[in-house]
Amino acid sequence: MARKTFISYKYSEARLVRDKIVESLEDDVKYYRGETSISPNLSDQSTNYIKNRLKDMIYSTSVTIVIISPNMKQSKWIDWEIEYSLKQVKRGDRRSGVNGVLGVVMKYNGGYEWLRPESKKADGHTIVQTNNQFLYEIIHKNRFNEIHPTYICPDCKTVDPWSGSYISLVNEEAFLANPNYFIENAYSKSQNLLKYSLFRKKTI
Repeated sequence: MARKTFISYKYSEARLVRDKIVESLEDDVKYYRGETSISPNLSDQSTNYIKNRLKDMIYSTSVTIVIISPNMKQSKWIDWEIEYSLKQVKRGDRRSGVNGVLGVVMKYNGGYEWLRPESKKADGHTIVQTNNQFLYEIIHKNRFNEIHPTYICPDCKTVDPWSGSYISLVNEEAFLANPNYFIENAYSKSQNLLKYSLFRKKTI
C-alpha cells in the first residue's frame, strides 16, 4: 500500500535529489504531499505563513523523507519539519499520527564518505561510522534508540539498520532502487512507537 509522503530538504543543494525521489515514486507520486517544481515560492513570505503551509502539507502524510546533504543544517526549516512530523496534531475531531521518518543520504563528490566513512577492523569486518556533526540533534538522537535492540551480530552488538533506529539512514542510490521498501519500513516503525525511545526536541 502506498503511503502519503513529505520530503524535507535544503533546496539549494538537494533539489535534484528531491526530483529523483519524486520520479522514483512512479504511479505512487499521486500520494506525494510536498513541494514540487511548480510549487509557489515561499521564500518571501512571513514565517507564520510558511509554517502554516508546511503544516498543511505534513499533516496528512504518514512518512517524512529527509534528504541528508552536507549543508542541511543551514536550512531554517528542516529541523522544524522533522519535529512537526513527530507530533500528533489534532484538527477538529481528527488527530494525525506520528510520521515515520527516513533519512536519504545524498551522494556527494562521488560517494557517501562525507557522512558515512568506512573502515576495516583487524578481523576484516567493515565498520560504517556516521559524522553526527552533519546531522540535527533530532536525527542522531532518534538513531539506535530501539528500547530492546535487535542485533544482527550478538557478539559485536551490531544493531539491525532498519529496525534499530527510528530514523534510519539509507544511501541515495539504494533508496532510488527500491523506494517503497524503505518508505514502508519507516511507516511500520511509526505503528510500533512503544518499541522506541522517541526524542522530541521542543513544543511546536
